[in-house]
Amino acid sequence: MSGTICHLCVGSLILNETPNANHRVLFRLIGTNSNRAAIGVRVTVRTPKMAQIDEVRGGGSYLSTNDTRLHFGLGSDAVISKVEVQWPSGLKQTFSDVVADAIYEIVEGRGITRTLVLPAPGN
Repeated sequence: MSGTICHLCVGSLILNETPNANHRVLFRLIGTNSNRAAIGVRVTVRTPKMAQIDEVRGGGSYLSTNDTRLHFGLGSDAVISKVEVQWPSGLKQTFSDVVADAIYEIVEGRGITRTLVLPAPGN
């Protein structure tokens, strides 16, 4: 087989280079009284144009898992009016006027402890 290429072994990388001016936000949640992985946390994001809800889930399928960060697409909204975090322990945390295009780390009972600013949309 010398000189031949194993077609099953060759991978492809597909890169989406479509310009996009939409905003987004991600939340990484860490439990203290609830489970540390924040499984079961429900986050509600409200902007002037929409409301979205997502929950942290564990697992994915056999021998796999999904990213536990919650990702919200915000369209043209650059600021989130209100973020509500409902923890399995019963604690509810609320944040107002949260700026988009960042990854926020929220620790149960402590609030936003870290912010990683993402590149501006379209860059």
